[in-house]
Amino acid sequence: MIRHVTAAALVAATVPVMALADGDALILANGEYQSVERLRGANRVLAAADPLSAQDFDVVTQVEGDSADMEEALGRFLAGLDADTDRVAVILSGRFVHSAAETYLLPVDAPLPLDPAAVMTGALPLSAVLGPLADHPGQAVLLLAEDEMEPLEDAAFLRAGLGRIDTPQGVSLVRGAPREIAELARRDLATPSRDFVAAVDDAGLELEGYAPPRLVFVEAGTAPADEAADTPPEPEAPEEDRGEARLWASVESRDDVAGYETYLSAYPDGPNAAAARDRLAELRDAPRRAAEAREAALDLDRDARRAVQQDLTALGRDTRGVDGIFGPGTRSAIRAWQEAEGREVTGYLTAAQIDRIGAAADRARAQAEAEAERADRALWQEIGPEPNAPALRRYLERFPDGIYAAQAQRRLDRLVEAARQRAAVRDRDAFEAAEQRDTVASYRDYLAEFPEGAYANRAESRIAALQGANDGRAAARAEESALGLPQAARALAEQRLAAAGVDPGRTDGVFDERTRRALRQYQQNRDLPVSGFLDNATAARLLAETIFGGR
Repeated sequence: MIRHVTAAALVAATVPVMALADGDALILANGEYQSVERLRGANRVLAAADPLSAQDFDVVTQVEGDSADMEEALGRFLAGLDADTDRVAVILSGRFVHSAAETYLLPVDAPLPLDPAAVMTGALPLSAVLGPLADHPGQAVLLLAEDEMEPLEDAAFLRAGLGRIDTPQGVSLVRGAPREIAELARRDLATPSRDFVAAVDDAGLELEGYAPPRLVFVEAGTAPADEAADTPPEPEAPEEDRGEARLWASVESRDDVAGYETYLSAYPDGPNAAAARDRLAELRDAPRRAAEAREAALDLDRDARRAVQQDLTALGRDTRGVDGIFGPGTRSAIRAWQEAEGREVTGYLTAAQIDRIGAAADRARAQAEAEAERADRALWQEIGPEPNAPALRRYLERFPDGIYAAQAQRRLDRLVEAARQRAAVRDRDAFEAAEQRDTVASYRDYLAEFPEGAYANRAESRIAALQGANDGRAAARAEESALGLPQAARALAEQRLAAAGVDPGRTDGVFDERTRRALRQYQQNRDLPVSGFLDNATAARLLAETIFGGR
């Protein structure tokens, strides 16, 4: 009997797979938070437990866990890992927060506002699972389920949601909503022979970290030995099958693109068609793998990678950050540049391509600098030889380090100082005008025009004093009226004021403004309460001086 090579066997030559062997999985699902915003559907990921268990995985699950629960579940998971573990899967569903250096899964009892120290000691850091996953390169999958979370308040150093995750070499990472991650984990992760890369793509998600062209997380197993012994021998294959088998053996021995294409042309639905397509994809992908190896041989450090990202950005290629990490954004930018340059599109660089990109970026920067200089000079010419303050500010906003920036700043400073001085003069003149009128209304007019003026405090103090004086005048007027002096008595009082050396005006018994001024002068000279109105004390003093003479 001819033994046919399955597609899975070909894949196994280049992509690690699992044949119904030991595996370990950890599933943590937190949705019913006590203080933090609830996550709907967080527990859906538990549906992956049974399919994984059916494929001989030791699965540790924990639902709605507090800090102690998550620590205990993590401990059981880590205790089951060893060097012989074929596959490792970690599925985390819940509310995540992150700092600049770490991402954390919050326990359900996390209080608000979040205390950074409590989070760092009580939440589950992703590094706690990334480390063990890194020990199984090419065999490790991390699925993270979350949805949009309200921004955090009063939580220094922490931000809501998943942060940037530096996935270790060989670890495949997928992020998504709880429903998407649950469906991917339940339907595809533990399905034998299922291409996980294709499954992620079918789900509309993105595979980060280790993302080979094909990744079978669980490979179909073979029947146990006792079952194989009871299986009757297969009948001899017909001639057509023997022809297919001979062609397949020849194609395998050649192991080239033309051979596999010939087989698929003759047997598009043949028993080895899937294996032929898989191997054909690998061979066609060989240039990319060779390009990856060439770039790896350059041994670019992080600074060199940042320089490449800066150069690509200068050429208008979006690398999604300049961080020294060649992630999907940088690879996409490299492919776009290679395609525009008419080069083999691999997403990986050679030394010559790096030099070419650098030279082109230098030219682009020089051109940009020349264009900026032209725009700088044009704007300066546009604002004219005697620019006003708004024009100078417009120039400085556009060209803060421009050719004429220092000159523009000096001119602006002079204009601002001149305006300040003019404002100070207007301020002083307005206050002096208020002082001349010396009324509550005049000082209020001043404050309306100059609420922060240099004399604002004095104006407010004078308003208070005038308002207090008005209250005193009213009381003094009432006291004078209570005396009930006839006009003759008033005229006599005016005569006594004139005799005392103050001028009351006409001594006609009518207390006009001159009389009031004379009364204030008299009261002030005699250390009496100054009001400008005739009260008992003032009348008694005037009478005493009439009788006894003198002051």
